Amino acid sequence: MVRGLADIGAEGVLLAGAGRAILLQIADPKVGHGVAEHSNFAERPMDRLRATMTYVYAVVYGSEEQLKAVRRAVNRAHAPVRRGPDGASKGYNAFDAESQLWVVATLYDTAVTVYEQIHGTLDDETADRIYREYARIGTALQLPADRWPTDRAAFAAYWDSHVRGLQPDDKALRVARDLLYPAGGPRFLRLAMPLARFLTAGLLPDHLREGFGFEWSAGRARRFERTMRLMGRVYPRLPERIRHWPRDYYLGRLDVEAGVPYA
Repeated sequence: MVRGLADIGAEGVLLAGAGRAILLQIADPKVGHGVAEHSNFAERPMDRLRATMTYVYAVVYGSEEQLKAVRRAVNRAHAPVRRGPDGASKGYNAFDAESQLWVVATLYDTAVTVYEQIHGTLDDETADRIYREYARIGTALQLPADRWPTDRAAFAAYWDSHVRGLQPDDKALRVARDLLYPAGGPRFLRLAMPLARFLTAGLLPDHLREGFGFEWSAGRARRFERTMRLMGRVYPRLPERIRHWPRDYYLGRLDVEAGVPYA
């Protein structure tokens, strides 16, 4: 049976890659400078994750009313995120198609990377279908459909070229520090951060792991591999209501906050 995005997208374990996706995003200055100047990880560390996951879940699983509500919220948040090039910045615009492509690309690549670490390699038909369906995460906003690479091979070429050119600058490092070492937020978040930092480091490409200042070694790499194998044995055995809890939670919050009838 060929599975699609709806079959894997609700898996809560994909959130293990949240730090990786955000750090990949902000390593691109066209995204990172906008985040640095218009987000506040230091005081509200969960906001970007909540907004991103609510949007993704609404696109994949939500009703038309939920999707409209979350699109309005995202567009309102993006509207002020723009700056022309000047001496201190090359400029950025949250509605820029290239920036939107990169953000969606990090979400797609991270989701597949984590899923395959836990569940094993996707077969080609399933991987192709998930890739085609993931384009909607971008096109449901402003990303033109023809900007999504035509197939997985084209995506791999785009991804490799883009990742090779990334090097975190001072603004990206500040955002990463605020994200990974939160001074505020719920206590459970601060308790979970050592594991989150470890997983983020293990999932990043080597040069970005170094660029963001993570300590790494052969011993840590072996520990990371053991951790992922353990997660791969334990996580799939959990009840579906636990595995899919994040989707249900975020969509439920969307209904309450936006006044959307529960779908």
